Amino acid sequence: MTTLVDSNVILDVVTEDPQWCEWSSSMLANAAQRGRLVINPLIYAEVACGFDRIEGLDEALPPQYFTREPLPWAAAFLAARAFLSYRRRRRGRSAPLPDFFIGAHAAVAGYTLLTRDRRRYKIYFPKLKLIEP
Repeated sequence: MTTLVDSNVILDVVTEDPQWCEWSSSMLANAAQRGRLVINPLIYAEVACGFDRIEGLDEALPPQYFTREPLPWAAAFLAARAFLSYRRRRRGRSAPLPDFFIGAHAAVAGYTLLTRDRRRYKIYFPKLKLIEP
């Protein structure tokens, strides 16, 4: 099983979040035992906000642990459709577009998504398999 890992889970571990670090660490370890862990450029960028140097970021996201994949073109289309649906439902309120790319990447590739942001993924990607609290 391949698991796309959302940035919030990685940041829980990196920042040792008092509420979520234990859960996120455990879920990462479980997913790693079952198969590959994948990140994409958007996840990498979101995690990068917490680092001053790329070397520290790359140490936190070692390529031998996290497979780095590009975003599939089909995921861009699916992300746009999901985001458009969101905007219509929320009447102009805005959510981060990267979340839609992350959900679409997992959906198009047939990956499980490890995240703490259950609601948006369940609504806009209802067939997506999630690992969530």
